[in-house]
Amino acid sequence: MTDNVVLEKSIRFAERIVKLNLYLKSKNEFVLSNQILKSGTSIGANITESVRAQSEADFLTKLTIALKEADETKYWLHLLITGEYLDEKAYESLRNDCEEIIKLLVSITKTVKLKTDKEKSDK
Repeated sequence: MTDNVVLEKSIRFAERIVKLNLYLKSKNEFVLSNQILKSGTSIGANITESVRAQSEADFLTKLTIALKEADETKYWLHLLITGEYLDEKAYESLRNDCEEIIKLLVSITKTVKLKTDKEKSDK
């Protein structure tokens, strides 16, 4: 697909979230399923947009939004496990994938911010 690890992981995660949404709807759970569908697929959409960012600031903005969406997705996952819509194994797998994406996004955004701050101080 691509050499962009965070993009690849976010796409695979989104595919899992789409399947989770279908499963939840089959259990007649519509509110949480729609919320996690929106946030869980938005992560990859924003990372995809960052690839063609018009500037470093635009790049950082898109990745920051992706990070917020990943945090929100982790919240919905928590509600799904406490509401007993997910078993422990499915929850742990999805949460681990989400946390891995979060760690990558935090690392990337910190690096970009440090670079931007250094460039500003060098002027």
